[in-house]
Amino acid sequence: MEKVAFAQRFPGLLLDWKSLESKTVQAVIPLTGKPGAAVIVCSDGTFTVVPALSPEPWALGQALVDARAQLEPAHQAAYEEYDRLAKKDKEALRTARLEKILGAIHNNLAQIPELKERLKELVKEWK
Repeated sequence: MEKVAFAQRFPGLLLDWKSLESKTVQAVIPLTGKPGAAVIVCSDGTFTVVPALSPEPWALGQALVDARAQLEPAHQAAYEEYDRLAKKDKEALRTARLEKILGAIHNNLAQIPELKERLKELVKEWK
């Protein structure tokens, strides 16, 4: 237990990502017996242990949004393509929602006769 406690407070151990900001990576060393994990050693003697670099799709997308100001100057064409695909994805989701709503209306018209009249009233309200 003493060894573990000492390791957890070992000089130079960084336990949050913000502490890595502006540091220079000196080495990335794979951990023995733990595929994908590594120790990142900085030039000032600080270090941290990281898991495999395989972010979830949502995290990767959010990273591209959050770091856009820093990344876009070096990857302008990639961001243009990402924006095009994001717009396409947004439109596909909108279309899918529309189809789902229309399908629900169609499937319930026979069981709920007043639905047709209520829809007519809604259309009149929007005009």
